[in-house]
Amino acid sequence: MAEKAKPQRTCIACRQMQDKQQLNRVVRTPEGEILLDDTGRRNGRGAYLCKNPECLKKAFKSRALERALKQPLSEEIKNELLQKYAE
Repeated sequence: MAEKAKPQRTCIACRQMQDKQQLNRVVRTPEGEILLDDTGRRNGRGAYLCKNPECLKKAFKSRALERALKQPLSEEIKNELLQKYAE
């Protein structure tokens, strides 16, 4: 019996295809809140990023995260994401 394929996702910054578990998911909830989704199951519109802080910075610079989530990011949210990436 064939092994079940692992779900693949693309990092919105570097465009590298990786296993879903290897990426961080940033989600915009139905309430409009933007969070780092550790479970990968939170309701809302999601975008995937490598666990590399450089990809997060690149996504901010190119506004890829804003386009993917279809919502502008406040400085507060950017700082919160940078802080969580640093952990």
